[in-house]
Amino acid sequence: MPRIAAPTLSTPSSTSTSTSTSNSSPIPRVSDSDRRRTSASVILRSVLEHGPVARSTIARLTGLSPASVTDHCARLTELGFVREAAAPRRSKGVGRPHVPIDLDHSRFVVGGVHVAVPYTTVALLDLRGRVVVERELKHSGATDPYAVLARAADGLAALLDAAPGSLPLGVGFAAGGWVDRDSGTVVEHPMLGWREVPVREVLGAHTGLPVHVDGHARALVNAERLFGRARGSRSVLHLFVGNVVDAAFATNDEVHHGPRSQAGAIAHLPVPGGTETCDCGRVGCLQVELSERTLCRRARAAGVTDGANPMHVVHAAAGGDPVAVRLLTDRARMTGRAVGLLQDVLNPETVVVTEIGVLSREDCLGALRKAAGTERAAAVLPTSFADSVLAVAGGSVALDVLYRDPLAASPEAI
Repeated sequence: MPRIAAPTLSTPSSTSTSTSTSNSSPIPRVSDSDRRRTSASVILRSVLEHGPVARSTIARLTGLSPASVTDHCARLTELGFVREAAAPRRSKGVGRPHVPIDLDHSRFVVGGVHVAVPYTTVALLDLRGRVVVERELKHSGATDPYAVLARAADGLAALLDAAPGSLPLGVGFAAGGWVDRDSGTVVEHPMLGWREVPVREVLGAHTGLPVHVDGHARALVNAERLFGRARGSRSVLHLFVGNVVDAAFATNDEVHHGPRSQAGAIAHLPVPGGTETCDCGRVGCLQVELSERTLCRRARAAGVTDGANPMHVVHAAAGGDPVAVRLLTDRARMTGRAVGLLQDVLNPETVVVTEIGVLSREDCLGALRKAAGTERAAAVLPTSFADSVLAVAGGSVALDVLYRDPLAASPEAI
């Protein structure tokens, strides 16, 4: 496949300078480049959240000097990330008009790739995290990682060909299992049969774009933090319940990754009331209890459906099938028990849950909240991206990089 000619978005640098004397330990210092990067990030986030917004308001919100805000806004405008709003606004009709600035989402997109057990989702997202277009690519038989990634790259190229004028800044990749962000590798995904797959290298070779890789629960925490209901929360827990069950936790705008990005592996968390035998030999492990495979197997055994698509159970419940309703509410209730356990340990301000019953039915959301604990029910929310959660997961990996370091965008992008 021909490489996609595009601007680039680099991985943010984490370097800093330090000084030391013979009588003291090294004292880390923030370099000028780090300050510029942080200031640009804060300003772009402010425009995302409050735009159209006056520069003076940005200065007040961020604590940066008006001169710094003006300089950074000029640079972000030059890069094509912000633009002046059409109509200047006067303050009470006197003085110079305030010319608000807003996010410019007309030019740039990011690619998103999410690999699930039955299919891959490819998508383009704009700078507000909105899905421009997406497509599902069903796996045909074996899920050889190199074949799956090649198809994903071809799918992205087709989406870009159909969106003339859209300039891709990079590609975000998300999946369940053990995904190491720093090395860009899927270390292990047992359901796909993947081990040590160099996703960043492979997708980068196929697309010619920077590729950023992370686990889907962490990707969705970043999406909620940037574009969703959890914006402004000081701590956020996200629980993803699909075929893979995993979690992510963020405090003060930082998602915890742990060594080799292994944080959030909760597949074998014991849940009270579980009856399923796990491959590990124990009974009641979280993933085997809540997996969509388990839901569909139970639905087949009860005569609700004869397939392996969990949405068929949702559709049956919507049609009034009481067994389907019970299966979904039971699953939501057990998910709530897991949420309650994690809340006890982490005490997050906000909990976001991605689970098909909770996204589709108020009774499932109610069962989840009750099982988690009614005193904390208001803090438990369904995902903000119910219609496109997998596309958003992939794209948000790249968008998080952009909003952390917008100045890393190549000058060739303009």
